[in-house]
Amino acid sequence: MTGTPEMLTATATLTRIRLNRRSKEVRRDLTDAVSLHKTVMLLAPDGLGKHPRQTAGLLFRLEDATDDTPPTLLVQSHQTPDLTCLPPRYGTAEARSLHPMFQALTPGRPVRYRIIANASAVRRVLDDHQPVDNKHGRKVVALYGDDALAWWQRRAHQAGLALTTVDSTPARFRRAHKRPQSTTEAGEADPAPGPLHALTRFEGLATITAPDQLRHALLIGIGRGKPYGAGLLSLAPA
Repeated sequence: MTGTPEMLTATATLTRIRLNRRSKEVRRDLTDAVSLHKTVMLLAPDGLGKHPRQTAGLLFRLEDATDDTPPTLLVQSHQTPDLTCLPPRYGTAEARSLHPMFQALTPGRPVRYRIIANASAVRRVLDDHQPVDNKHGRKVVALYGDDALAWWQRRAHQAGLALTTVDSTPARFRRAHKRPQSTTEAGEADPAPGPLHALTRFEGLATITAPDQLRHALLIGIGRGKPYGAGLLSLAPA
């Protein structure tokens, strides 16, 4: 994240892309988490260094189609992205400034929230039935049910939200198709299907308790899996 929080909240943008299911690139991205990540990264300017997603503030969430709308890609960024970088006929897009939302974050204000998150934890694993207590003996495991709910309650509290209601549902599992190995912006290999892509949708009502913490969480996202469609927190007036 570059620039001061005040500068970033003044320029932050949410882009809504209603996807064209006739596009072969869209059909591919709807079934492949890594391909969707790479398409979103087309919106990041060149020359951003080793961590272009983080520097550009790119967070995204894929909303499934409803009776009234096609699948929709929500992309948050520090500035308005250049949508001409997307594949031709990828979808119709509209962008709006998030500055009014950031200005409205005040203690005690009720809000509606939505997030698709990678509820997960680092757990110690056993080697030959003996406890292993080092970085090589730990792995990321997906959380489900009550464990996932407890994870979100902790993260929401840390983000400056007091939850009033929570509706949690498993989100569609987005596969990472096998391909020649490449690396992500964090220097890690493109992931195989696993905990990174086990997603849960949390939505409901909450009260703002700590606006500064909430602004930070909104700008950088919450939890793991941000390059693959997790972590974008959305708020609306309650």
